[in-house]
Order: sequence, then structure tokens, then C-alpha cells
Amino acid sequence: MTDFAAIDFETANGQRSSVCSVGVAIVRNGVIADTFYSLIRPEPDYYAWFCQRVHGLSHEDTDGAPPFPEVWRKIEPLIEGLPLVAHNSPFDEGCLKAVFKVYGMDYPDYTFFCTCRAARRRLGLLPNHQLHTVAEACGCPMTNHHHALADAETCAKIALKLL
Repeated sequence: MTDFAAIDFETANGQRSSVCSVGVAIVRNGVIADTFYSLIRPEPDYYAWFCQRVHGLSHEDTDGAPPFPEVWRKIEPLIEGLPLVAHNSPFDEGCLKAVFKVYGMDYPDYTFFCTCRAARRRLGLLPNHQLHTVAEACGCPMTNHHHALADAETCAKIALKLL
């Protein structure tokens, strides 16, 4: 697979619709050709301490951020016709479906591929199959883990090796 969009969401709380940031890495002909990152005003708009501890985002970061539909209008043309790839895709696909539902948007049935599942099949025994562990095993160690764009770019590099 040489053309796809790797996507990663961070959430503000336990609700899948509470996306507070998104990162997208567009891969064309086997290379990352474009990227997109945005903060998003979450819905529902509250932060759980455990989420803040993971990604470090808070109301201070997203109070002035656009709502999801405004952000998605910028992403949609970038990913048109491309399959989506995520590490632990059930989470990111679930976020996308949930936030589409909250805003009453028609979900276009995106095709998702999962680098976590691919890593379980292709890399065998690892201490775990978390993004940073799989990245290290694939020779692309990451920095800034849990920043949506850094995670999306790392996912894209893993996908190029495993999918």
C-alpha cells in the first residue's frame, strides 16, 4: 500500500466524540507528501485528568479551537479516495464515527487499516504492541508520543513497512 492517509485522534475525556486534536499524514507513492494538524474544541467539552495526563492538552489549548465540522472540511479533500490507517484503528474509527454522529454529519464509510493488528501478525512477540514499541521494532523510533501529528506520521511509517 503506497497511497493512504494515516490519522490519529486525541480525546478530552472518555467519550469517543470528544476529539480535541487530530493529525493526518498523507502518503502518496510511498512517501509522506502532506500533513495536517489541528486542535479541536471537544464535544462534550470537558477534560478528564487521565486524558490530560496522556496528551497534555486542556481547555487552555482548545477553548478557541474550531469545532470538528470546521476541521473536517479541511481534512476531507486531503483524504479523498484514500484508505485510512491508524494504530489501533477501532479507537480512531470509533472516534470518527462518534463525532460525525454528534454533529449529525453523514459518515462516508471510510476504509480503515490497522497497524497494530498488522504488527501482531508480522512482528510476532514484542513486549506490547503500543505505537512507540512497534515504531522502535520497525526502526522508526518516535518523539513526542501522543501528539496527534507525531503519532499519525509514525503510523504512516509503520504502515509503509507492514502493510
